[in-house]
Amino acid sequence: MPCGEDWLSHPLGIVQGFFAQNGVNPDWEKKVIEYFKEKLKENNAPKWVPSLNEVPLHYLKPNSFVKFRCMIQDMFDPEFYMGVYETVNRNTKARVLHFGKYRDVAECGEALEMTMYNAVPLNLGGVGGLQWCGEPKRLETEASTGQQLNSLNLSSPFDLNFPLPGEKGPACLVKVYEDWECFKVNDVLEDASSLLDPMECTDTAEEQRVHSPPASLVPRIHVVLAQKLQHINPLLPACLNKEESKTFRAELLGFLTHALLGDSLAAEYLILHLISTVYTRRDVLPLGKFTVNLSGCPRNSTFTEHLYRIIQHLVPASFRLQMTIENMNRLKFIPHKDYTANRLVSGLLQLPSNTSLIIDETLLEQGQLDTPGVHNVTALSNLITWQKVDYDFSYHQMEFPCNINVLITSEGRSLLPADCQIHLQPQLIPPNMEEYMNSLLSAVLPSVLNKFRIYLTLLRFLDYSISDEITKAVEDDFVEMRKNDPQSITADDLHQLLIVARFLSLSAGQTTLSRERWLRAKQLESLRRTRLQQQKCVNGNEL
Repeated sequence: MPCGEDWLSHPLGIVQGFFAQNGVNPDWEKKVIEYFKEKLKENNAPKWVPSLNEVPLHYLKPNSFVKFRCMIQDMFDPEFYMGVYETVNRNTKARVLHFGKYRDVAECGEALEMTMYNAVPLNLGGVGGLQWCGEPKRLETEASTGQQLNSLNLSSPFDLNFPLPGEKGPACLVKVYEDWECFKVNDVLEDASSLLDPMECTDTAEEQRVHSPPASLVPRIHVVLAQKLQHINPLLPACLNKEESKTFRAELLGFLTHALLGDSLAAEYLILHLISTVYTRRDVLPLGKFTVNLSGCPRNSTFTEHLYRIIQHLVPASFRLQMTIENMNRLKFIPHKDYTANRLVSGLLQLPSNTSLIIDETLLEQGQLDTPGVHNVTALSNLITWQKVDYDFSYHQMEFPCNINVLITSEGRSLLPADCQIHLQPQLIPPNMEEYMNSLLSAVLPSVLNKFRIYLTLLRFLDYSISDEITKAVEDDFVEMRKNDPQSITADDLHQLLIVARFLSLSAGQTTLSRERWLRAKQLESLRRTRLQQQKCVNGNEL
């Protein structure tokens, strides 16, 4: 067996050593996994294992040990690989056992004859994707990294099938051998330890185009270890105490107030939106979603574009959808199954959990939506209301639950549904919006931005509860408000208040609702509603 230092550059040598010691005994596979698990625990090893997300492919040694963070875009049909096979030298008659795991190509020279002892199924996934290997099969899937470019020619012979336009790889075929049943489409994974195999494959023209593009363009990864990620914030693990949460909240509120042109109320709601997440589902209703419609945004202005840049600096994954008639009619929102190529063709709404989707409705002008445009608007509405996307499988639709934070910027009330509308009231109008936003970003230290990023991610994973005492107080409040004015508050309004109170408490680092936070939530909602009512008086039917 190679020495310990070779596990990064020659991982197949390590695997060969365990196989040689144990032969056809299946325990050798478990020992390989345990060996690499232990290696990754040594001296903070995961941080210096080369990452395909950060290191260009041509800098990585073939068959070396790498890691890759990705989203599963597709799962291909299972393929078989040779678990154990024997070669016989025609000249010397020497017999040698080989393993087929973690390899695409068998070791069989011209002077060798081969006998296969067992064939193992493997599940496959495609470009930008993930391949899995099982007992005895492996699954190949598609995954993407979420990185973006300004331009990308998707009409090349090898379509990398990224969900978002302008997205850049790396895209990989990832093959997972253990526990691949635990993973599903749209999961975000980190193959914390995997094998890079650049071998080219030959197949039919259609299969090569989709399932076997050149390895120089789409490398193959054979996974030893993989884990599903709850988030993709590289600054975690970290922790915050209650006092730090209050400090960071105050600093972030000031920062976002400046970004929203001096509107502190809108900044309050933006914070609540940024930490919102679907924490459970009751029947078909997703609880915890908090789609915000920021109305009153200047039309034909760069404000929304620069606001998106601010949000980009705060969240790990984001996308700005420019809602023009042309885009709504032309772009593909819904993933659909291509039965000829036998793959899932990605769409704009195939996004990982907790992606911030900013829909810029200020660009929408008068025009006519054609049939695809109407379907796209319906898909957006379903995403916002039910947090699900119905993938098109031609003969039927398949529902895929999601957890996407949607912020809609518009001049008036949005055409799309929203959980909360807050009308922007700028306290200042910069003569040059670009200079103002650039100076705002440059004034914030990188260390402070990192604190904001940690703060916004951690708060999503805090447990939250309401005591019996506060529950009784909330019920009494609701009854009292209904008694004074039956039209003043409905059951839906109460639900909205509870959501605002939840995220208001979490934003302060509190995992239980206090009387103080409940009263503050009522105050915020009262201010928001008063502002909308004032806007309605000014613009007539604005609401």
